[in-house]
Amino acid sequence: MEVKVVEKALLTGQWEDSIPQTPAVNVAQAVVRGRFGEALTSSYAQQLFKFRPADTLKNSFNVSASLTQDKQENELLRLVFAVACLNAFMQVNWTGPDLDFRPFDILSHTEPRNYSDESLNQLSIAELASGGEPAYHLTQHALFLRLAQILLDAPYQHCQTTTWWRLRTHLAHQRVLDEPVILSDDVMMDFKRWQNPFASNNPDMAGRLLLEHGLLHHTFQQDKIAAEYFVKAARATDLQYELTGALGKRTKFQQNELSQLVLLAESHLPDEGPQRIDITSTNGSSQAIIPETLALNDDTLLEQTEFTSSKSSSDTSSSSLHYLDPSNQPPLHPLDQCILLSLCLNVRNTSPLHGLTSEQMSPYVSRVVSHPRNWTIHTMALLIRSRLEANRTRTVERSALQLQALVDQIPATDAEAAPASERLRYLHSISLPPKWELERELANRFISLGVIKSAMDIYERLEMWEEVVKCHVSLERPDRGIAIVKDLLAGNKIESEAVISREKASGAIKRLQRFDSAREAKLWCILGDLDPENAVEHYKHAWEISKSTSGRAMRSLGGFYFARAEYELARECLQQAVKIEPLLSKSWFILGCTCMRLEDWQGAKDAFARCVTIDEEDGESWSNIASMYLRIEQSHKHDDSVDTTIVPHSNKQLAFRALKEGLKRSYDNWRMWSNYMIIAVDVGELAEACRALGRVVEETSNKPDDVILDEDVLDRLVNAVTRVSSDPQEAGDSSSSNQAQPATNPNEGRGLQPRVLDLFDRIILPRVSSARVFRAYARLLTWMGRWEDTMKAWMDAYRESDAGKLSRGEINTVDAGRTTWRDAIDEVEEIVDILKNLGARLEASGSTKKWRLQAKSIVRSFMARTREDFEDDTEWHRLEELLEELKQE
Repeated sequence: MEVKVVEKALLTGQWEDSIPQTPAVNVAQAVVRGRFGEALTSSYAQQLFKFRPADTLKNSFNVSASLTQDKQENELLRLVFAVACLNAFMQVNWTGPDLDFRPFDILSHTEPRNYSDESLNQLSIAELASGGEPAYHLTQHALFLRLAQILLDAPYQHCQTTTWWRLRTHLAHQRVLDEPVILSDDVMMDFKRWQNPFASNNPDMAGRLLLEHGLLHHTFQQDKIAAEYFVKAARATDLQYELTGALGKRTKFQQNELSQLVLLAESHLPDEGPQRIDITSTNGSSQAIIPETLALNDDTLLEQTEFTSSKSSSDTSSSSLHYLDPSNQPPLHPLDQCILLSLCLNVRNTSPLHGLTSEQMSPYVSRVVSHPRNWTIHTMALLIRSRLEANRTRTVERSALQLQALVDQIPATDAEAAPASERLRYLHSISLPPKWELERELANRFISLGVIKSAMDIYERLEMWEEVVKCHVSLERPDRGIAIVKDLLAGNKIESEAVISREKASGAIKRLQRFDSAREAKLWCILGDLDPENAVEHYKHAWEISKSTSGRAMRSLGGFYFARAEYELARECLQQAVKIEPLLSKSWFILGCTCMRLEDWQGAKDAFARCVTIDEEDGESWSNIASMYLRIEQSHKHDDSVDTTIVPHSNKQLAFRALKEGLKRSYDNWRMWSNYMIIAVDVGELAEACRALGRVVEETSNKPDDVILDEDVLDRLVNAVTRVSSDPQEAGDSSSSNQAQPATNPNEGRGLQPRVLDLFDRIILPRVSSARVFRAYARLLTWMGRWEDTMKAWMDAYRESDAGKLSRGEINTVDAGRTTWRDAIDEVEEIVDILKNLGARLEASGSTKKWRLQAKSIVRSFMARTREDFEDDTEWHRLEELLEELKQE
C-alpha cells in the first residue's frame, strides 16, 4: 500500500482515483470526500472505539488496538479516524452543515445507560480546558476533537504526516479556548523541525505547511512572526503580487481619474478546479455554492473601483506584473487566495513592521472577492471586508448585514448548498472563526451601532455571560449582572434553548447548569469584578476551585492589590498569573510596575522585557526598560575603602538602545525624546542628542506652557562642535595622505556641525527667543567664520538680555534693583567688546558695517534709560568711561 499517497489526499482533501482500492483505503476515501459517518461507523472504527469508562477519556479507549494484521495499514487507519474526527468536529462547529450522526453512534460500549451524548460532550469540554482557560461550553460534539487528540498522541512509525495533523489539531483546540494558551517549547520545536515530505516536488504542499505555521503564530498574537511565514508561503507557491496604483474612479460622480490602490497578483500553481464562480448570476447552482455577497447600494460610492487604465502606474521596467490589466486580472489559485487573506488578518495593524496596515488591506481582499473559488475562502474574504468596512460611514450598514448573512448561511443543509468536502478543503489553511465567534462578532458589531438589546439576545443565546453582564453594566444595571452570575453559580439558571433541545432528545426536559472547574472559576472572577467589596474572597475562591490553574483569578487579584498599593501581595499574585498565561503583556506590564514600586529594578526590567517580546510596539515598556537599566547599579570601592554605587556604562548603552527602540513606536512622545536626549549625551551620542533636542522642541511648540528647551544640552552640543579646530586639515588625521578625506566624527567638530546648525536655523530660532540660545548660536557662527551673522546673533542675544530689556523699558528700573543693574553693566561691556573684535574682522574683510555707532548707541540708550535711578551708584563711572573710550576711537 502506498501510504504517502493516501496521506497526501487526506491533507489536501482531494482523492486520486489511481489509488488502489482496499478496505482500509475505502475508509480513507470516504473521509476525504466528507462522508465521516460512513468511516466512523465502519467495522474498523467499531473495533477502535470500544468505550470502557475510566477516569479520563484517554484511558477509556485502547487506541493501540490492532485493526489489521498489517502494521502499516493499522497505523494508516488510526490516522484516518483521527482526521475523520477532527474534520467532523470542525464541520459541525465551523462550516456546517450539521452532521447526520452523533458521537454516541460511533462508540461500541457496554454501559450505554450511564452515558449520553451530552454527558460525553461535557466530559470532553472539561478535558479540553488548558492552562486555566476553559473551552467554550456549548461546543458541539467536543468528543470528536478529544478523540482526534488521543489518536494523534499515539506513537506512529510508518505515517509521516502525523506531526502536521497535530498542528491542525492544536489550531482547532486553541480556537475553542476562551483565550489562546501558548504551547510548550518542545511542541513548537517539533513543528519547526519537522521536514515536510512533500515540499521538494510539490509547491502546493510546501505553501500549505508554511501558511498553517503562520496561522498558529497569529493565534498567539505573534503577528510579526506570522507575517514572515505568510511571505514564505507566497514564495513557496511562487505567488507573484504587487501593491501599486492605477488610474480609476471610486465614486459615481467622479470626473477626474485619480490613482487608486490595486493589487496585481498572479498564481503559478497548477489549477484543476473551475476558474471562476459567477457571483452575479441570479439562478443556477453556481450561486448557491458560495456565500451571499451583498451589494453596497450607496448613492455615491461605486460597488468596486472602476479602473480606466489597462496598465498600472508603476514603472514597467521594475515591475514583473506590469502586463496585468487591473480591471481584468486572472483568477488566483485557492491556496494563493488563502495566503493573501492571511496577510490581512490583523485588521487593526498600524505598523508596517508587522505586515500590512489596515489601509493597504482593501486591495488584497478585493482581489480575492472578485474571483470566488471556494466556499470557505470566500466566506473569510467577506468577513475581513466586513471588518474593514465597520468603521466607515458609507459602508458600516453593509458591514453589519454581510456579517449577519455569513452567520445565517452556516447551518444550510439544502442540496444546493456547498458540500461539506468543499467547505473543509481549505479550512485548515485559513483563520475562519468558529460559528459562535462569528455570532459574538455580530453582537459586538451591534453594540458598536448602539443596538444593545439585539446584542444581549445573542450573548444570552450563546451563554456568554461575561458579555451579558457587560451589557447590563453599560445600561447602568450592574445589579442584574450580579444576579445572573449568582444564579449561575447557584445552579438556578437554565441553559440555552440549544442545550435544552439536545436534552429533550435524550429524554430530559431541562436541567440545571453544570460546570467544569475552569468555567466555574471564570464566573467567580466575573463576580469579583462586579462586587469590589468582596472581590478578594471571590478571586481566591476561583483560584481554589480551579486547583491553582486560573490565570485570570491571579491576574485580577494582583490588579486589585496593585490598585490598593499592596505591592508585595500584588507581585506574588502576578508572578503566578504570568506563569500560567505568559502571553498576556498586560499582566507582565503590571508586574513590572509593581516591581518598580518595590524598587526591584531587575525584576521590573525582566517583566518589561517580556512585554516587548510579546508586543514590540509597546513604546512605554521600552521606555521603562531604559529607566530600569539606569537604576541597576554596581558597587564600586574607592581607594579609601568607601563603597559607592554607580551605573555601569554598559547599562547606559543598553538604556540608550532601549529608548531608541521605544521611540520607533512612540515617535510623538516628547518625554521619551527628552530622556533619550539626556542618555545620548551621557553615552557620547551627541548626533542623536541633537536629533532628540529638535524633536522635544517640535513636539512642545504647541503646548500652552511654552516650548521646552534644555539649554544645557544645547551648550554641550555647541561645545562639542567648537572644541575641534575649524580647519579640516588640523581636525583630520595628520598621518593620512593629502589625498585622503579628513577624518570626521559625527559626534564632534565638522561631523556634528551641520546637524547643530540645522537645529538652530530650522527648529529652535523660529520658536525660541533666549539670550542663552543666541549666545550659543553666535559661538557656533564664530567657529564657522561667518562674522556678519555672528554680529547679528550677538546683538540678538543682547536684546534678549536684562541690559537690552532695561534699555527698551521692558524691565522697570525701580523693580530691577541694583544687583540686576550691575549685572546689566557687565552685559553692556561684553557686547561692546564683541563689537570691537568683530568690527575689526569685518573692516579687514571690506565690510562697511558701522559697528562704532552701534556700540555708542547701545551705551547711550542704556545710560539714558537708567540715569534717573542709578546715576548716584558707584558703578556708574564704568558706563561713562566706556562711552568716552568709544568716542576716542
